[in-house]
Amino acid sequence: MTEPAKRTTPLPQPPDGLVFDLDGTLWNTNESCARGWNNVLSRHGIPYRAITADDVGRVAGLPHEQCIRNTFRELSEAHIQLISAETALEDNRMVEQHGGTLYPGVSEGLRELARHFPLFIVSNCQAGYIELFLQHSGLGALFRDVECWGNTGQPKTDNLRQVLERNAVTRAWFVGDTTGDQVAARACGVPFIFAAYGFGQCDDADLRIDVFTDLVSALGLL
Repeated sequence: MTEPAKRTTPLPQPPDGLVFDLDGTLWNTNESCARGWNNVLSRHGIPYRAITADDVGRVAGLPHEQCIRNTFRELSEAHIQLISAETALEDNRMVEQHGGTLYPGVSEGLRELARHFPLFIVSNCQAGYIELFLQHSGLGALFRDVECWGNTGQPKTDNLRQVLERNAVTRAWFVGDTTGDQVAARACGVPFIFAAYGFGQCDDADLRIDVFTDLVSALGLL
C-alpha cells in the first residue's frame, strides 16, 4: 500500500492549469528508446555494449543531447554528435512502433483532471516525441498546449514559462519526477508536485505523489 500524498507547504487552491513532464511522470518508453540507441550503434558499427532500458532511465529527463553525452562519455565527439542526431529520429521511430507504458492511474486520472483544469505538457524530449505520446495514449484531446526542448532548443524553465504565458495561466502546478523539473517550477514561481514513482529524487517538493491518482485526490476529485 502506498503512502498518501504528502504536502510540505501550503498549496494554492485551486490551480488554473496543470503542467506535466512526460517521461517518468506520464509514461515510460525506456525499452523502446534502448532499441533505438542500439539500432544506431549497430547501423554505424560503433563498438559499444548493448544499451538497456536502465541505461535510458538513468538519464531520463535531460535534454536529448545531454542524455547521449552522459551515456556515451567514452566515445569521440564525432560519434556523440552522430549518435545524438540519429537517436533523436530513431527513438521516435521505435516509440511509434512499440509505444510506451502509461503509469498506473494516468489515463483515467488525466481524463478526470481535464474535466476541471486545462492540461499542458513541457518536456526535454526531441521534436515529435510528445505528439507520439498523444497519439499512442489516446489522450491528445485532453491537452491545450505542449512544448519541448526539441522544438525550441531552450531549457525546461524557459519552455515552462512560455506555455504559462501564452495560455495566460497564473496559478499553475507543475508535476514532474526530477530535480530539473523542480528547478523549472521554482524558477517560474509555481508549486512543484513530485511524482515519486518516476526516475528522480526530490527532497523538498510542495507535494509528493506516490501514484498518479494521489494528484486527483489532492485536488479533491476522488
